[in-house]
Amino acid sequence: MGIIELEGMHFYAYHGFFESERIAGNEFIVDVTIKTDCSLAAESDNLEDALNYQLVFDLVKKEMQVTSHLLEHVAKRILNALWGEFPAALHIKVKVSKLNPPMGGQVKRASITLEQ
Repeated sequence: MGIIELEGMHFYAYHGFFESERIAGNEFIVDVTIKTDCSLAAESDNLEDALNYQLVFDLVKKEMQVTSHLLEHVAKRILNALWGEFPAALHIKVKVSKLNPPMGGQVKRASITLEQ
């Protein structure tokens, strides 16, 4: 088994409970971990035998462009999109972080992690 990780994918998006967040937008970081069988790709050195990292990024980017009120909703959509594209995956974990969330004080980030 192997673990594929795409860490620190950075997006500017329009998610948030408050209308001002959905208008002004904010910076988000997304991390994805996918556990899958990498043995064929490790032997063949052929991209066609590997999980396509670019496709992972493209799916995450597409879901980040859809405005949501809650990070939980964003993370679940990403998780569903990844399972839909990579049904052979054994485990997928998605972490979505909002940088500088409007909390009434200094908070570096607010994050949600979903896994299945």
